[in-house]
Amino acid sequence: QVQLVESGGGLVQPGGSLRLSCAASGSIFSINAMGWHRQAPGKQRELVAAITSGGRTNYIDSVKGRFTISRDNVKNTVHLQMNSLKIEETAVYYCNGALSTGWGLPPTNYWGKGTLVTVSS
Repeated sequence: QVQLVESGGGLVQPGGSLRLSCAASGSIFSINAMGWHRQAPGKQRELVAAITSGGRTNYIDSVKGRFTISRDNVKNTVHLQMNSLKIEETAVYYCNGALSTGWGLPPTNYWGKGTLVTVSS
C-alpha cells in the first residue's frame, strides 16, 4: 500500500514563508511525477506545482517566482518552498504522486490527506 504523508503546514503571516514536505512510502516501483495541489474554501482543487522524475517542473502562474518545488528521488520525497505567501493562498495543500507499484504496471495517482496552510495576520 502506497502512502503519501504531508508535513510543514501551519499559520504564517502574509509575506512569510513555509516549506511543505511529502514523503511517499510503501510498495513503490517507480515515480513518474509528484506535485502539490491546493483547495481553498469554496474553490476547486488546483495544481500548484509538479515535478517529474527527470526534474522538469511546472507551476501555476500565480506562484511563479515565489514557490519552488524540489525532489529527492532516493527518499521519494518532494518539497514545496513557499515564499511571500498571500492571504488568498490559505488552503489545504495536498501531495500527489503518479506512481507505479510494479514492473510493467502503469502509474496510478495517489494522494495525501493534506496539510493546512493558513496565511493570516
